[in-house]
Amino acid sequence: MKYCQDNMKTYKPTTPSRRNMTGTDFSVLTKKKPEKKLLKGLRKKSGHSSKGRITIRHKGGGAKRRYRMVDFGQKKIDVSSKVIAFEYDPFRSSFIVLLEDDDKEKRYILCPQGLKIGDSIICSEKTSVSIGNRMKLKNIPSGTIVYNIELEPGRGGKITRSAGTSAQILGQEEKYTQLKMPSGEVRKILGECFASIGEVSNPEHRFIKIGKAGRSRWKRRRPTVRGSAMNPVDHPHGGGEGRSPIGMPHPKTPWGRPALGVKTRRKKWTDKLIIKRRKKKKK
Repeated sequence: MKYCQDNMKTYKPTTPSRRNMTGTDFSVLTKKKPEKKLLKGLRKKSGHSSKGRITIRHKGGGAKRRYRMVDFGQKKIDVSSKVIAFEYDPFRSSFIVLLEDDDKEKRYILCPQGLKIGDSIICSEKTSVSIGNRMKLKNIPSGTIVYNIELEPGRGGKITRSAGTSAQILGQEEKYTQLKMPSGEVRKILGECFASIGEVSNPEHRFIKIGKAGRSRWKRRRPTVRGSAMNPVDHPHGGGEGRSPIGMPHPKTPWGRPALGVKTRRKKWTDKLIIKRRKKKKK
């Protein structure tokens, strides 16, 4: 049986850029072409708005990609599905799984760590606590690791979807379930929301070393110039003789607004559901 367990791939130092380069080992994936019916072409926007103006800087170019239609909600209740293949998705850090339902319909879902080809998984209100199965939060035992969690019932998984992430069930409180998020935040989510059992695959993704600038361009990341390397007319940090400090108490954006250590989260209706905030990073 082929398991979805992955390791880091290292390169021989044939060039200076390859000396410290690492990547994902794709040997765990199934050697097949993606399902044509589950592919979709997307037009590149590269950080531009519908009016053509740049709204996000340093985006553009990159390799051509086709979008995989991933089923985050798994709305087929009480229908058993068989794992056929593990595949690569260029739009996300984790791997995806190709499932075939009992009615022979195929679909993609996020791949959990430890799943193997031939396994059967199911989405139900209450089912066995095994990797890949999906059920309501109120029916999942305390201490269980979950991913692809809904914030609102029936809206599909919204949080804990990136590579190597997972949340932990802490307990049940009336109609809410308490979860410890990957950031350390503890929050309440309605027990009627669905979540999948396990941890998202490809946990080594966070240790990948790009190695060279060209590899960033493949990922649509354009070069970023430091503000301190500019002239005063171009950036608040610019100017000075040699490598001068920015000359102000706090960093700013090119438009003079505070840049680091500033709260960007606006008031949201979910604030009342947060029990414990995440810990601040030590500088």
